[in-house]
Amino acid sequence: GNMFLVKPERRRLLQVGATVAVIALGLASRAYPQYLPAALGKYPGDALWAMMIVFALGAIATRMRTWQLALWSLLICFGVEFSQLLQAPWLVALRAHPLGHLVLGSHFGWVDLIAYTAGVAVAALVDAAALFRRR
Repeated sequence: GNMFLVKPERRRLLQVGATVAVIALGLASRAYPQYLPAALGKYPGDALWAMMIVFALGAIATRMRTWQLALWSLLICFGVEFSQLLQAPWLVALRAHPLGHLVLGSHFGWVDLIAYTAGVAVAALVDAAALFRRR
């Protein structure tokens, strides 16, 4: 086959591995906050959450360009954050559950958006450098 006709793609296994690693780091950052600078608060966890979205989406959309992946991930992160402004009873109940809280969060914060942007940027750099194979 002509190598120029083949679109570059991500190695799905690496994407899944990166996703799992970032989830583990994220959970660890919440479980052992004493190992992180106190000034950072929960923002390392937020940045890791955003990185997880990039890697998980990359595992699904193996041929999507890195910048598109970053854009979609940011939209997802921002969407979830802005959803915290909604206080529908079913949403409040969902956020009360530990897993629901991990995924959806509970309190809207502008600084969270900066943490997500930083996380997406780092993950996009990793994606471009290591995970997205150009033929």
